[in-house]
Amino acid sequence: MELELYFEPLDIDSIGIRKDLSSVRLGDEILINGAEGSFPALESAEIVIIGVEEERNAYMNKGCKLAPNQVRKYLYNLFPLERKVNIVDLGNLRLGSTIEDTYTALADVLTELFKNRIIPIIIGGSQDITFANYRGYENIGQIINAFSVDSSIDINPDAHVFNSKAYLTAILCREPNYLFNYTQVAYQQYFVDRDTLSLMHKLYFECHRVGKIQENLDNIEPLVRNADMVTVDIGAVRQSDAPANANASPHGLYGEQLCKIVRYAGMSDKCSSIGFYELNPLFDINGQTAHMVAHAIWYFIDGYIWRKQDFPYKEKESYKKFYVSIQNDSHTIIFYKSKKSERWWMEVPCSKDKMIKYERHYLIPCTYDDYQTALNDELPDRWLMAYNKIMV
Repeated sequence: MELELYFEPLDIDSIGIRKDLSSVRLGDEILINGAEGSFPALESAEIVIIGVEEERNAYMNKGCKLAPNQVRKYLYNLFPLERKVNIVDLGNLRLGSTIEDTYTALADVLTELFKNRIIPIIIGGSQDITFANYRGYENIGQIINAFSVDSSIDINPDAHVFNSKAYLTAILCREPNYLFNYTQVAYQQYFVDRDTLSLMHKLYFECHRVGKIQENLDNIEPLVRNADMVTVDIGAVRQSDAPANANASPHGLYGEQLCKIVRYAGMSDKCSSIGFYELNPLFDINGQTAHMVAHAIWYFIDGYIWRKQDFPYKEKESYKKFYVSIQNDSHTIIFYKSKKSERWWMEVPCSKDKMIKYERHYLIPCTYDDYQTALNDELPDRWLMAYNKIMV
């Protein structure tokens, strides 16, 4: 696949990497499409950056297509991380004559990256680009878990409506469907109607209010650890920290909280793509939001450096194994604790044929508290939700 045909080379001078010869910047360590006049090789790439200047389906946020280069301006000028990561910036995707053409092109590119185990960081553009991200997994037949950071749940009861506030509807309606689990964090109750929350409950999807997760952000780690695809709507961050969004809210996450969540995603052996959307430079103040997103990307890469390669279906001898029988139920739950990271997982029982189908999903990331819940003769909620989905 000739990836260079899909991308516009970047104008490095217009982005503005600082010419400070006394120190190396992150941009100096990134292979950039446009820097040397030829398309960068991907043979040793671990992470790629993709800009998608697409906003034709943006909901009341025209101007978000300008975000990719604004984020690069701050990202390139940050100092490098503790360990060098092989990062390639492919440039900005050539947009199709129709938005469907753009989705198809991005899905094709992502499919190629997934096959080569390269992690894309997508900078939008509007959040409906997540639909194309999902289709990249669909192309390789991979059943996935999606994780969203958003102040609203992007579903519309009318399946014919499609925009950045209704892209999840399109994913749920796809046949065959490759979405096993969907988790949403940081939603704000007054932006979500009861019917949508009821639907999420019926589908055994997890949704967590912003106030609840702020009580202890560490409880989010196992939720993020379970995700293949992560999508971030900048509108989930409060307006004082991220003004660059036409739909910004006075309440929401703080910028540093977003960075912590994103770092968890980087640390997850399972996470294979992440996208940042809805940043609108027309509303930004002194580049504040673009700078924040650059920091979040930096933290994702930092998390990636600390991956432990301890997803437990690979090497179960590297784990401590615990059996907990639920006295008032017929189930025995098997827990695994990593000897490398001390993180916990629990196993959902399923038949051999379903174990093949759900190879990456019958082991559920959890916490020590879930283990304690089982010891108290209660089924952990996330275990029960996964069990109900697998047994359908």
